[in-house]
Amino acid sequence: MTTDTAPADLYRHGLRLLLEKDIDGWVDLWDENGVLEFPFAPDGWPERLEGKAAVAGYLRDYPGHIDLHDFPSVEIHRTTAPRTIVVEMRGVGRLVRTGNPFDMTYIAVVTFDNGLITHYRDYWNPLTVLRDASADFTGSN
Repeated sequence: MTTDTAPADLYRHGLRLLLEKDIDGWVDLWDENGVLEFPFAPDGWPERLEGKAAVAGYLRDYPGHIDLHDFPSVEIHRTTAPRTIVVEMRGVGRLVRTGNPFDMTYIAVVTFDNGLITHYRDYWNPLTVLRDASADFTGSN
């Protein structure tokens, strides 16, 4: 992707990479100093990851925990800040360890600079995963 690619197109590309389980490719969309925040993180889960390496470490084993199948609903909203988008989406798949369905809605506020993610606030509902007591994805390695 080029540095002049629209944020919405970059984001959609990132979703395709996640569905392909190409975590390295998704991490390549990040600026070296990018920040990933989880404002609703439950106790024991990270609230903030600073830097591309921290994001890579957090997501390294993601496909071994959550098998994403589709993003059946994705709405991307432009903001008055041209490099920032707000995304409403739904991801579906299954929890690998239990085989139980995974169905999560998200709101994300994402800022890009020079074609890379510099700030990503992920407003997801951890209760969706935590209600399955046998779900083991906490992002810790």
